[in-house]
Amino acid sequence: MAGSSSSFVAGLTVAALATVGFLAYQAQAGVPAGLGKPRASSSPAVSAAKGPREGTGPGALPAGSGTGVRVVYALDDDRVWLVGEGDTVKRTFRVTAGTVDPAPGVYSVTSRSNAVTGTDGAAIEHVVRFTNVQGVTIGFSAAVDGSTPRPNPTVRTGGIRESRADGAAMWDFATIGRTVAVLR
Repeated sequence: MAGSSSSFVAGLTVAALATVGFLAYQAQAGVPAGLGKPRASSSPAVSAAKGPREGTGPGALPAGSGTGVRVVYALDDDRVWLVGEGDTVKRTFRVTAGTVDPAPGVYSVTSRSNAVTGTDGAAIEHVVRFTNVQGVTIGFSAAVDGSTPRPNPTVRTGGIRESRADGAAMWDFATIGRTVAVLR
């Protein structure tokens, strides 16, 4: 009797692993472009060059930042815009970039974590990831202690730090699949 129950359990285990493998394959095959394999697209809707601002002031949305609901991240300005329907800026704020930047282009939010430890050892929350550069994950996050210090230049980090309030707004806005336009 013991031999047959262990054979039964082994059979169930094999069936479960096969099912999980099949579902993982199906899920990967059904993922929209840009989600499973984060990388910049060569979309003509977003300009890689630094463009003039649509409006006045340092918080004005850059021209050439695409269309539709999206997150816009300007590398040179260390600034983010959360853009709603009709190109309405819902929120804009300054960020502190990590030591590794994503290439200009269009990405999609690929994963999120409510709370983790950053590569710098800090407790972080509201992590919104959108690409990977040579093994370094790139995403937005807020330090639980509210700090936004400049990163150690000798450590490869992809965390783009926001204040806690801005991190909460990003978390609510940038769900899985949300477009992230990165500009120079």
